[in-house]
Amino acid sequence: MNKRIFDLLFASVALVVLSPVFLVIASIVKLRLGSPILFKQVRPGYHGKPFTVLKFRTMTDVKDKDGTSLPDEQRLTPFGSWLRSSSLDELPELWNVLKGEMSMVGPRPLLMEYLPLYSPEQSRRHNVRPGITGWAQINGRNALTWEEKFALDVWYVDNHSIAVDLKILCKTIAAVVQRKGISHSGEVTMPRFVGNQKGKL
Repeated sequence: MNKRIFDLLFASVALVVLSPVFLVIASIVKLRLGSPILFKQVRPGYHGKPFTVLKFRTMTDVKDKDGTSLPDEQRLTPFGSWLRSSSLDELPELWNVLKGEMSMVGPRPLLMEYLPLYSPEQSRRHNVRPGITGWAQINGRNALTWEEKFALDVWYVDNHSIAVDLKILCKTIAAVVQRKGISHSGEVTMPRFVGNQKGKL
């Protein structure tokens, strides 16, 4: 079985089985945060090609008097924080998997603005489709430094297989249940990536 067929089968089954969960979460997001229910953002996919990632919304749209959005930590609600820590906000990405924009397993899709900041080695993380979960997510998640995350992403690029994907998916469930590595020290999730601080890797 190749990786694309595996992704289609897994995502299709997950969408059917989890459809009641989708409805409940969507209803609560609508009630507590209002519309839109989904958060949409352009991210780099396979070979850096832009696509729109889908997630359940976890933040309010509160702005200051000048119309500028408040910092993430001030817009993230307790419910939104729970959604993130449980990774349930990621469920809509199953649609991205069905469309071929993402895989069940792969490096997480980050921000478009990070693309010129990667070293040539780190850029190799885009040689596979981005994933809902990945090797970095089960080996520290947001407790890692950016450099550690990218090294794990590149390891996955060089070593991925259906067996490795199954291992990562199983370990992801354990990591989510244990709530490990939800945020970097002193951050809501991760600090922004500003490029390599110790020279190009």
